[in-house]
Amino acid sequence: MGSEWNPLETTRMLLVVGQLLLISSSLSSSQTVSPNCQETCGVVAVPYPFGIGDGCYLNDRFSIRCNVTDGAASTPKPYLRDSNIEVLNISIDGELRIYTHIGKDCYTEAGAQEQRSSLAYAILSSFPFSNTKNKFTAIGCDTVAVIAGSNGQGFSSGCLSVCTGMDDVTDGACDGIGCCQTTIPEMLLNYNASVGSLKNHTNVWRFNPCSYAFLVEDKSFNFSKEDLKGMKNTVVPSVLDWAVWKETCDEAAKDPASFACKAHSECFDFADIGYRCNCSSGYEGNPYLGCVDINECDDPEKYPCDGICHNIEGSYTCLCPKGYHDDGKEGGDGSRCIVNSKSSHLVTILVGLGVGIIVLLFSAGFLYLGLKKRKLIRLKEQYFKQNGGLLLQQQLHEHDRTTNAAKIFNAEELEVATNHYDDSRIVGRGGYGTVYKGILPNSTIVAIKKSKLVDKNQIEQFINEVIVLSQINHRNVVKLLGCCLETEVPLLVYEFVNNGTLFEHIHNPNKSSKMSWETRLRIASETAGVLSYLHSAASIPIIHRDVKSTNILLDANYTAKVSDFGASRLVPLDQAELSTMVQGTLGYLDPEYLHTSQLTEKSDVYSFGVVLVELLTGKKALSFDRPEEERSLAMYFLSALKEDRLFQIVEELMAHEDNEQVKRVADLAKRCLKLKGEARPTMKEVASELDGIRAMANHPWVNIDLNSEETVHLLGEMTDSIVYAESSNTTNTGYTDSMKNHVMPPVNSGR
Repeated sequence: MGSEWNPLETTRMLLVVGQLLLISSSLSSSQTVSPNCQETCGVVAVPYPFGIGDGCYLNDRFSIRCNVTDGAASTPKPYLRDSNIEVLNISIDGELRIYTHIGKDCYTEAGAQEQRSSLAYAILSSFPFSNTKNKFTAIGCDTVAVIAGSNGQGFSSGCLSVCTGMDDVTDGACDGIGCCQTTIPEMLLNYNASVGSLKNHTNVWRFNPCSYAFLVEDKSFNFSKEDLKGMKNTVVPSVLDWAVWKETCDEAAKDPASFACKAHSECFDFADIGYRCNCSSGYEGNPYLGCVDINECDDPEKYPCDGICHNIEGSYTCLCPKGYHDDGKEGGDGSRCIVNSKSSHLVTILVGLGVGIIVLLFSAGFLYLGLKKRKLIRLKEQYFKQNGGLLLQQQLHEHDRTTNAAKIFNAEELEVATNHYDDSRIVGRGGYGTVYKGILPNSTIVAIKKSKLVDKNQIEQFINEVIVLSQINHRNVVKLLGCCLETEVPLLVYEFVNNGTLFEHIHNPNKSSKMSWETRLRIASETAGVLSYLHSAASIPIIHRDVKSTNILLDANYTAKVSDFGASRLVPLDQAELSTMVQGTLGYLDPEYLHTSQLTEKSDVYSFGVVLVELLTGKKALSFDRPEEERSLAMYFLSALKEDRLFQIVEELMAHEDNEQVKRVADLAKRCLKLKGEARPTMKEVASELDGIRAMANHPWVNIDLNSEETVHLLGEMTDSIVYAESSNTTNTGYTDSMKNHVMPPVNSGR
């Protein structure tokens, strides 16, 4: 007797056969490379669009060379095209890990250079270094590192790492003490990194004879004290971003023959590199060869089915088993099958039990959220007390209510103002914090500085500075509006200045040509007026301690706004100088302060003198791109004045200006740059003299007596031997600095 025909089984067989035919068709139409291509080189998998040998890669940019470099018995290693860049890993998601070299600079105990391979570099043609997964890193206790390269425009940055002993250093902390790091820009295709020493490692040689600099994958590098004794490796891993160069999805799709996204895949644009491909929903595999259907029935946990599962192209269906019927919902595909009436009582019991469990889970969830909210409130109260909130409230209560005192903001208010600190709101980064653009409920635009570190021992001084700086009512000072103390690190809120920094307007060729001599002279006069006010007119004298062109902001009318008082110090009325740890920016740092650790108002005068020279010459305060004798702008300027070459080094637009005005400003800068502080003028004298020089334009008969003295060599050969590093940072906004607060211990006071 023949078997009974079963329509359900027949339908199932037809679905399976149809699925197999579709998979076969998909594979045959999407395969674009020879199956004979080599898929690995040594232990590294080489997925398409990369490939080894002709016909095995998408285009020349994806060519991989597989070489045996250490003898026939060694494991082969992959390299990018015809370069010597070794490949460590290729991800189909758009990442490529490679080896890059470490720059090295070593010395003998006597300070003689022993070994130097101080230049680490890489040149790429198509795939840029990832700016989110790499960090430029320097290691050493007497180390200056600089990175320069190209990302479609010039780029340079660097960092300084110092320490006096192994006890200063913390494992895992890359904060400028034994180890420092800085970020790189997007689309960086090539770079060179140099590393040098301040004092030839003579003071730290016993535990740190060498300096190192390299570009490294952030998550693969963990700083250790042992690195100071000598790094064992000569290379480190770095990450590249890759995509199909350099069309957009819309442009590439116009030519199906060359379009890289194959069957059952989707295209998306990636940055400025090009486009990438992903498998469509319901498919998996290599989108550049063609994705294949996922058999959802093989993974019931991920793709649930109450009935009998049947895989179809790009999806799946379910048919209810005997004793159940489709509930008619969710498309009637059997994914929701319910029991027939004979089992309804059991179903009722199970449903009741399920509802009880759900209610219990919801109750537990609400209880957990309530406890979590109470814990968050207690944590905010703890931070508020820890950051001196009670002391600040007391100070504000005692202060005259008629003045514009600092406001204490709450954490939620600033979080909403910055759209939860979204990356798109970032307007500047520095070694010690990030600055966000915020919009308060009253539509006031502010700058919110979120620091990385907090010194619990300086809370009282921090509160005092907030109170004092909030009282500064000067049109040329960036106004401190208030702070937030409910977070682990206090947040500072400033007025927002939207026209960039003086540094950008001086050193960007497109902007510098728009700054006339009259505008430059006015900016110098306004800045000098602010410093004179801080030194002489403030209720408690304030030394800024980090005067530089990146800390002078400009508004739409090119009005100067002095910013960043993070390194500033209050000077008691009965003291003329302070003994402090040396902080500041190389190139602007007062050599007398560097030598003696004694901070005075004349330290700001020296730094302002460097800014004057920047305005005159259009050159950076410090640059390794210039010849050695011109690296320090201050020294080069004084040398040019001595040789009567002033008008050979000033900016071209000065040639058409009042030569007498330029000469007088140059002479004033010369007196500000005297090595001995007591020989420099006060900021009040400097401000008065600049006002007089500006008056010369309308009253050329005014004659101002400018003293001229020879520069006193306080530091002698020691000063001349200091090696400086780059002092600028491309992401600096003036609210936070690039190479600020690199701490060096006082020379005479020990650690």
